[in-house]
Amino acid sequence: MHGARFAIAASLLAVAFTACGGSEPAPQPTTAPPGAQRVDAATAGTVSGRVVFQGEPPENPVARISGDPVCQRENSGGYRFENYIVRDGGLDNVFVYVKDGLGNYYFDVPAEPVKLDQQGCRYVPHVLGVRVGQPIEISNSDATLHNVHAVPNVNREFNFGQHIKGMKDLRTFTAPEVMVPFKCDVHGWMNAYVGVVEHPYFAVTSDGGRFELKGLPPGTYTVEAWHEKAGTQTQPVTIGEKESKEITFTFTAQAPAN
Repeated sequence: MHGARFAIAASLLAVAFTACGGSEPAPQPTTAPPGAQRVDAATAGTVSGRVVFQGEPPENPVARISGDPVCQRENSGGYRFENYIVRDGGLDNVFVYVKDGLGNYYFDVPAEPVKLDQQGCRYVPHVLGVRVGQPIEISNSDATLHNVHAVPNVNREFNFGQHIKGMKDLRTFTAPEVMVPFKCDVHGWMNAYVGVVEHPYFAVTSDGGRFELKGLPPGTYTVEAWHEKAGTQTQPVTIGEKESKEITFTFTAQAPAN
C-alpha cells in the first residue's frame, strides 16, 4: 500500500516538476575588464594544509528512509547523515577557499561542468565548489524520482524534477555565494552544499582533512574554511614568489543552539 501511494505521489510530482526541468543555456564567455591582471604561473605559489578536528566528533544521526522502495533497497544497511566525517583526526567535507586578497586578478571561467549526482538516494559529492558562470551538471543515477532544489540567499533559486534514471540538467550561478544548500523535497534526508566563487582557489578537504590551493600569485590573503556544522574559521597567509606555505585549521563540535 505504501509503495502504491509513493508511486502515485511520484507520478504527480514528476508531472509538476517536468515544466521546471530542462537545461539552462550556459552564459556567454566574458572578456577581462580594463585593468585586470593575469596570474604569472612562473611566480605563483601554493597554500596547502589540513583541517583537524579536536575532541570526539558527534555521532552522525540516522535518517529514517521510508516511502520509497528504491531508497530503502539502496540503503538496506542504514543511512547516516554526513555531518562529521573525521579520518585520522582530520575533518573532511570542509570547503576551503581564498576569501579576499586577489584584487584585480581575472580568471577565465571553465566551460567544463562540475558534476553533482544523485546516487543511492543521496547527493554525491556532499560538498563541492564551482566557479561563477561555470555549469553544474546535475544527474540522477537512481531509478526513482528526485527533485533538485537549490536554496541560495544571493543567487536565483531553482527547483526541478528528474523522474527518470539518467536524466541530466545544467545550471549556473551568477554571483559568489558560500554556501548554497541543496535539498530534495521528495526525500527530506538528501542534502548537499555548493560553494560558488569567482576564482580557482578553492578545495574540499578529503583524505583526513587535507587541501591544496595551487597557482596563487604572490600576496597576502584571507583563507576561510567552512563546515556545515562546525562553522567557519579564517586565517591570513602571505606567500612570496614560488613560495609554498602550510596552514592548519582546528575545529571542534559546535554546541547545539538552545
